[in-house]
Amino acid sequence: MTKLFNPRRIGLRNRILLIFVAGALLLSIVLASITYSFTRSNLVDQRIAVETNQAIANARRTQNDLLRSPDEVLVALDQGGIAHKLISINNSWTSSSPLFSRQMIPPALLQRVQVDKRAASMIVDSAKGQALVVGIPLPRINAMYFEYDNLREVRDALQSVRLALIIATFITTFVGIALGVFASRRAVRPLANAAQAARAIADGRLETRLEPTDDPDMQALTSAFNDMVATLQERVERDARFTSDVSHELRSPLMTLAASVQVLESRRDELPERSQAALDLLSSDVSRFQGLVEDLLEISRFDAGAIRLVLEPLFLFEFIKQAVSVSSLPRTEIRCDDIAALVAIRGDKRRLARVIANLIDNARIHSGGKPKVVIQLAENESPPTHVWIIVEDDGDGLIEGESSKIFERFSRGGAAGRRAGTEGAGLGLALAREHVTLHKGRIWAENRTDGIRGARFIVELPIDQSPTPDEHHE
Repeated sequence: MTKLFNPRRIGLRNRILLIFVAGALLLSIVLASITYSFTRSNLVDQRIAVETNQAIANARRTQNDLLRSPDEVLVALDQGGIAHKLISINNSWTSSSPLFSRQMIPPALLQRVQVDKRAASMIVDSAKGQALVVGIPLPRINAMYFEYDNLREVRDALQSVRLALIIATFITTFVGIALGVFASRRAVRPLANAAQAARAIADGRLETRLEPTDDPDMQALTSAFNDMVATLQERVERDARFTSDVSHELRSPLMTLAASVQVLESRRDELPERSQAALDLLSSDVSRFQGLVEDLLEISRFDAGAIRLVLEPLFLFEFIKQAVSVSSLPRTEIRCDDIAALVAIRGDKRRLARVIANLIDNARIHSGGKPKVVIQLAENESPPTHVWIIVEDDGDGLIEGESSKIFERFSRGGAAGRRAGTEGAGLGLALAREHVTLHKGRIWAENRTDGIRGARFIVELPIDQSPTPDEHHE
C-alpha cells in the first residue's frame, strides 16, 4: 500500500532540544499560572478586607452625621473620602456619584443587607473589569449604606505581575533552549564520534577505534563497537592474506603451465588439427588465468595498504594515445577538443594505463561494436578543475541498479548472461575504481545520453596544470 504522506522524522538532537524547550515552556507556564493565581487571590482578598473595613468606618461616620443632620445626606456622603457611595434611607436612594446607582447593586447583596441586616461584599463585573461593592446596614437611621470600588489599583498591580510573568516565561524558555542545545550536543556527540569512526572504517582505515569513556552507558557501546571493528579487521586481514597466499601459490604452477604452452606453440605445425584447437583453448585459458592471478595479487595489495603511487606530470592526450595503443584494441577511436588536449595531470602512468586498458577490455567484452574514448573538461565547472576520460560502447547498456554494482569485486553485471563473450572475472572495474580513488578522482557508469544505445564509463581526475600550446610542443 502506497503511503500518501510520509512525514520526515525528527533527528535525535532535535528531539532532545524539543523536549527541553517543551519542558521549560510547560514548567514556566504552570509556575506563572500558579504565581498569578496566588498573587491575584491575595491582592483581591487584601483589597476586599481593606475596603470592607474602610466602608464600615465610612458608614459609621455617615450614620453619625445623619443623626445630627438628617437632611444633609449629600454632605454626609462626601465626608467619607473619594469612594463612590450610595445610601438608602426609608427606600429613598441617594448617590455621591453618577457612576454608582442602585441598578449596580447585585440582588443577592441587597437582600443580605436589607433582609439579613448583615454587612457583606461582592465582586461584580463592570465595563472596566471587576469591581467591589460593599453593603452595610444602618439600623439606627433605618438605612442601607453601599460603597463601590473599581479595584483599579488591583488591576494595575495584576497587569504588572502578568507582564513580569510573561517576561519570566520567555526567559525560562530561552534558558531551556540553551540547555537543550547543550544537552543535545553532549548526548549526540558519542553517536557523531561513532559515525565518524564508521566512515573512517568504510574508507579502509580499519585501525580506527572509539576512545574509552567513563560513562557506564556509553562504555558498553564503545566496547561493542571496538570489538566489532577488531573482529572485522582480523577477518579482512585474514582474507587478504589468504588471497595473497593463494595468488602467490598459483603463480609458480601457472608459470610452468605457460612455459609448457609456449613449447607446444613452438611445435604447433607438428600437431594435428584437433590438437591445435585444444592448444588454442588452453593458451587462451592460461592467459586468462594469469590475468586473474595478477588481479588478485593487485587486490590483495590494495587491501594490505601496500600500494604506493609514482606520480609524474602527464599530458593527458598523449598519455591516452599511448595507453590505447598497448590495449586490447589499439585502433580505438579517441576524440579530444583543443582545450582538453592541453590539459596535464599528475598520475602514476602504469596504474592509469591499467585503468584505460580495463575500461577498453570491458567495452570490448560487453559491446557488439568498437568502443570510443572521449577526453573533455568536466561539465558544470567554471573554471574547470577536473577532466573527464569517457569510454563509450554501443552494447546493450546498463540495466536499472547496475551502475554501482558493476564496480564491486567479482561482479559481471546483471546482464552478463546476455552480453557477448564470457571473458572477465569481475575484477577489472573494481581495480579501476581503486586506482582512480588513489589519484583523488572518481569513476562512475551510466547509459549514453547522445541517443545511441550503450553505456559509458567516466573517469574524473583533477587537473594539474593547463600548459600553453608552445609548452605542449616543446
